[in-house]
Amino acid sequence: METIQKTLANLGATLASTEFWLGLGWIVFKIVLILVAAKLVMNLGRVMIERVLSHRTMRMDERRGKTIIALLLNVMRYVVYFLVVLMILSNIGINVTTLIAGAGVAGLAIGFGAQSLVKDVITGFFIIFEDQFGVGDNVMINTNLQIRGNVEEVGLRISKVRAYTGEIHIIPNSQIQQVTNFSKTNSLAVVDVSVAYEEDLQKVFAVMKEVGHAVQAENENVLGDPQVLGVQMIGPHNVVVRMTMDCKPMEHYGVGRELRQKIKEAFDREGIEIPYPKQVALFPGQSDMDEQKKAAAAGS
Repeated sequence: METIQKTLANLGATLASTEFWLGLGWIVFKIVLILVAAKLVMNLGRVMIERVLSHRTMRMDERRGKTIIALLLNVMRYVVYFLVVLMILSNIGINVTTLIAGAGVAGLAIGFGAQSLVKDVITGFFIIFEDQFGVGDNVMINTNLQIRGNVEEVGLRISKVRAYTGEIHIIPNSQIQQVTNFSKTNSLAVVDVSVAYEEDLQKVFAVMKEVGHAVQAENENVLGDPQVLGVQMIGPHNVVVRMTMDCKPMEHYGVGRELRQKIKEAFDREGIEIPYPKQVALFPGQSDMDEQKKAAAAGS
């Protein structure tokens, strides 16, 4: 009981002391100063990194420049956070040197349980170093997972891919086994068009090539001349003609849709038939009536 009373008396004396509050205020002031300085350092570092690399991205691929900028900003943020924690601990009276030494011993034990983290970082380094994919690329990750979309972020530990429907897939880098990058090279728009057996194929080829040149002149995403490859398939009721055009990466979908629309419009103008399933209903006595109508028409 006496011990508790002495402790409370000492605590009351400490709280009543002006030196205690001045010391506490000084510590709080230094912590706030550290946080403000860290914020300024991060903002200044971000501006410097973006300014320096923005000039160099003119000599490298733009998406690779964005990836490197994002990576350097992440590394800088982790370093600043680590230093801020150490400085705050030092100011509140914790021996940082002893803490770091103890962390080294604990790190050996933690390391055995952090093998996946190490694998993530190593894999992330090689993804960036080898330029397997970068921010803005359209990729498919692992054929078994079927993760496809645009790359939002490439970090040392994780990569983020935004799917077409809006959700973001966060993938540990060590789980990335296969990557199909659709943004590395030009795309190819492939258009197959069905025509009737009775149509003149040379006329069909000429009309399709004319449409292709018109699209090429209007659409800046087209990079090459239209190629009418010829008959792709002979079906039971139709002949399939294939046409291709070189496009900018991932622009073949839009170019293909435009080609199909304009080919349909051109075929309508030229009277080229696109076959489609039809049903003919015959009723009893209809054939005789048709013959009578034909005879009447011929007599008139």
